[in-house]
Amino acid sequence: MAKTLSSVITPVTSCNFTVESKSSSALKSATTNIRVNEMPASIRILKQKGKTDAATLLPPLTDGVRVVTAAEYKRAAECLAEAFGQDDVARYFIDVPDRVHWTEEQKWALHVEILEYITYAHILKGLVTTVGDFEAVALWMPPGQNMDDYLTIFRSGMWRLNYRLSAEGKRRFFDEFLPLLHDTMHTTLGAREHEAWYLVYLGTKPSGRGNGHARKLIEHVTRLADGEGRPCYLESSNASNPPIYRKFGFEETRRICLQRGGRNVPLDIMVREPVAKEKKRT
Repeated sequence: MAKTLSSVITPVTSCNFTVESKSSSALKSATTNIRVNEMPASIRILKQKGKTDAATLLPPLTDGVRVVTAAEYKRAAECLAEAFGQDDVARYFIDVPDRVHWTEEQKWALHVEILEYITYAHILKGLVTTVGDFEAVALWMPPGQNMDDYLTIFRSGMWRLNYRLSAEGKRRFFDEFLPLLHDTMHTTLGAREHEAWYLVYLGTKPSGRGNGHARKLIEHVTRLADGEGRPCYLESSNASNPPIYRKFGFEETRRICLQRGGRNVPLDIMVREPVAKEKKRT
């Protein structure tokens, strides 16, 4: 479960964006001709100015893992929607008192829509991988990256959440969820916050479980993180998942709770420290 936007991002009250002239042409191009991403097996993402001058090398593709392109974002989001269909955190912004009159079909459509926006944003600024026929999908945010910029918010459709979520849904998402996850990650990692690989979402369709897909998607990045000496970070919204993540070196550091819904909705914060090659051999 994901901190996709910094807490400094507030709900968008208008779809008119004020950007510098240099960005205006890019924004115009984005709205008229969004091209399919063609990603090689190994690519570099430049980190944000002020965080580090180095580039992040994305891991090579192995074990049947491949990068999801922009043309495939709906299929990746569909996989995540199935995986998180009954997840308390994923439904936290949808199952709200001021949408009690909505049908289950309407709520499901919004659930899928939210994940489509988030998936596309990570295709633009992060790393989205899959195995099998979209049987499992992982959304990673590489070190130093985020999706706070207006161009990404616009191109991904994230700005539409200000109109698609109800009043209570917006309060839960923008005023509670995002600030809590932002502050927790900063408190947990401190100065290393911008050096960590962030596993934002990892989901497997019910029909694809038990085939080792999660292991492939996790180890695809943790091998690189170990080589670079970087931590990995995640929030688990399912109480049955921490034991699984522990098998890959993650450890719980704390538990946080969403509370606006009248009951605590917990998330377990987990960090994986890099493993030295010498330790792996032993």
